[in-house]
Amino acid sequence: MFHRILVANRGEIALRILRACKDLGIETVAVYSEADRDSLHLRYADETICIGPASSSMSYLNIPAIIAAAEIADVEAIHPGYGFLSENAHFAEVCQSCNIKFIGPSAQAITDCGDKVAAKALAAKANVPCVPGSDGPVDNEHDALRIAREIGFPVLIKAAAGGGGRGMRVAHNDPSLVTGFHSARSEAESAFNNSTVYLEKFVDKPRHVEIQIIGDTHGNVVHLGERDCSLQRRHQKLIEESPCPVLDEDTRKAMGEAAIRLAKVANYYSAGTVEFLLDKDNNFYFIEINSRIQVEHPVTEAVTDTDLIREMILVAAGEPLSFRQEDIEMRGHAIEFRINAEDPDQNFKPSPGKIKTFVPPAGPGVRWDSHVYQGYTVPPHYDSMVGKLIVHRRTRKQAIAVAKRALAELQIEGIATTAPLFLRILDHSDFCNGDVDTGFIDRYFTPR
Repeated sequence: MFHRILVANRGEIALRILRACKDLGIETVAVYSEADRDSLHLRYADETICIGPASSSMSYLNIPAIIAAAEIADVEAIHPGYGFLSENAHFAEVCQSCNIKFIGPSAQAITDCGDKVAAKALAAKANVPCVPGSDGPVDNEHDALRIAREIGFPVLIKAAAGGGGRGMRVAHNDPSLVTGFHSARSEAESAFNNSTVYLEKFVDKPRHVEIQIIGDTHGNVVHLGERDCSLQRRHQKLIEESPCPVLDEDTRKAMGEAAIRLAKVANYYSAGTVEFLLDKDNNFYFIEINSRIQVEHPVTEAVTDTDLIREMILVAAGEPLSFRQEDIEMRGHAIEFRINAEDPDQNFKPSPGKIKTFVPPAGPGVRWDSHVYQGYTVPPHYDSMVGKLIVHRRTRKQAIAVAKRALAELQIEGIATTAPLFLRILDHSDFCNGDVDTGFIDRYFTPR
């Protein structure tokens, strides 16, 4: 087992990893930018090292600075968390070349999974259902028009290296396809330094359902059920739950088996997520693989009684998984709410600033993951999430009731947050009935 681990991240996920290390008796090193010198996670680490100014490119994305910190602190492994360098194959390779274990999948798996065109090819090889679309990259508008007419409008233009809805356009006819094709390529080039795009059939009002997987270096791969992540705003997840309210057992089993087949074809180990679209008839289609731990992993931990971060560390140390597929049993219902420093009544305008009053929720069935405290200043430089509220009860109805109580208990004054929006969503009849899709929030709760 590792003696010392460096956490190459910030915020709540850094604190989450530090706690898992503490449970395993592993010493920790936390890196931070100048803007994060007052972050709560620094108080939990055995050693802290400043790696640069506020800008992510000069701190949390600065590979030489992170590697230098790791060598100075004499660590054996680095956990990247999510975001930043977590899906950077080059960073994984640099870690390996410096004899530092990267706590995540192999660099090759990150490369294969990170390119959506390559990932679709892996899915086809694993006999995993894919949305009808182009066989690979589409290089010009002439080919795009031909393919769109073959599969039928509407179609989705997607960046091969995309994420978070960037480099994505919906086209309903020839003119909108031509316009969308060029704008998607331009946005993809700007955001990912990769203008490659491909086409898929647009699935109307789908649910976004993903399967949590984890594998070890001994050939074992297990899935831990699904998460419904349909509650999104502009392709950014806001509420996630497990299990999916409308998934039947046969479809759940088929999705889990498909995710495992895909992981094995990709020679995947560590934690990862296989994402699917689910249509109204419970047909599922592969979207992408996320080769890292997800923000929403706590809902899976709640319903399966597992510690995914702990398991990632054990796998990186060469240990086999501590459980088998037959050991995984989903119990109860969990829901996660991303509490962001945004004002939903002002078109989700960012709301950084000093937290003047802070009282976290508590009580039966409540988990609060956060790095903030009273007097903490939310910086404007990073993701706006200030905490995650996770509730877990025996039934979905009970989980919703606990969520309402916990959201009402949560007090954050000095900044605006998305908590009031979630209370309104929980009162919406369609949400209560589980009748949602990926356009639900944009349709009912986004200011026009």
